[in-house]
Amino acid sequence: MSSHALSQAMQQRQTTLQQLFASPVRLLAPMEGLTDPLMRQILTQIATDLGRPYDWSVSEFIRVTQHVLPAHVFYKYVPELHHDAKTASGTPIHIQLLGSEAQLMAENAAYACELGAPAIDINFGCPAKTVNSHRGGSVLLDEPETMYQIISAVRQAVPAHIPVSAKIRLGYTDTSRMDEIKAAIAASGADWLTIHARTKTQGYKPPAYWDKIQSFNTLDIPVIANGEIWNSEHAQKCMAQARTRHLMLGRGAVTRPDLVAQIDREHSQISNDQTTLLWQALIAHQIKFLQGEAKSDIVLVGRYKQWLAMLTKGYSEAKILWDSIKREKNKAAIISALQMSEQ
Repeated sequence: MSSHALSQAMQQRQTTLQQLFASPVRLLAPMEGLTDPLMRQILTQIATDLGRPYDWSVSEFIRVTQHVLPAHVFYKYVPELHHDAKTASGTPIHIQLLGSEAQLMAENAAYACELGAPAIDINFGCPAKTVNSHRGGSVLLDEPETMYQIISAVRQAVPAHIPVSAKIRLGYTDTSRMDEIKAAIAASGADWLTIHARTKTQGYKPPAYWDKIQSFNTLDIPVIANGEIWNSEHAQKCMAQARTRHLMLGRGAVTRPDLVAQIDREHSQISNDQTTLLWQALIAHQIKFLQGEAKSDIVLVGRYKQWLAMLTKGYSEAKILWDSIKREKNKAAIISALQMSEQ
């Protein structure tokens, strides 16, 4: 690419970033085994219907180990690539990669962009033991130099107009390396940073330490806060303590699919009543989930029960349904129970 073309591409990326972050962004988090393509489709549709669509969603991480992955692997994790990398409701999907070899990560990122990825996110936050034991995810927070090498290699490999971001935690066992992590991010060329406000050791145990995010605001890039946001009040406290307007919503968005609309209802173009998703309206989405694609009905029923168990934290009606179908294995019977609860 000529220097002029490169300059134009970089200007295009800056324009894209200005547009993306002109207003507070709300993202749907990547959650392994939870926000798969089917769940993304349901949750992004609900958010759109409620008048506050997600600005974008990030895919479950795609593990990079020994080679450039074939196209079918990317399509498996992100079938939205067949549709301009957007869900049916029009929400863009950014591809998240996880790995420890900088050159290999760069080659896979470049190929993902060839397949249509609008942005690449790099996972330094996954706390899973199996992932960490294979030198992936949050364990790399103890290797800031490796983080720098990975992000900068990916940044150099993908087209200059395509953004590259990173998702981290506050540290691995503790927060003692936060300054080193921040310096690595600053030097890497990352376009924005998402921070889950806990260390790997703290896992998902409350509380989240939102106030510790604010030290990253010295970076000359947008910072997105994540972790333990279950309702609108949490969101407001998180933004105040982290001193950022930008949020990524995870388990709270699965438990209350209207969370994104509730957070921004003061700025919504529709009435507050319409930003609340009642149980009766959620039933149709649950049935649609059960009618979605999966390897088998057994897998689909298991995934649905996982979601329903989470919904019990947000809806009293979900607890009643859960108690009646938790041992049920027949998909048709569960759909029938949902239809009965609709009456």
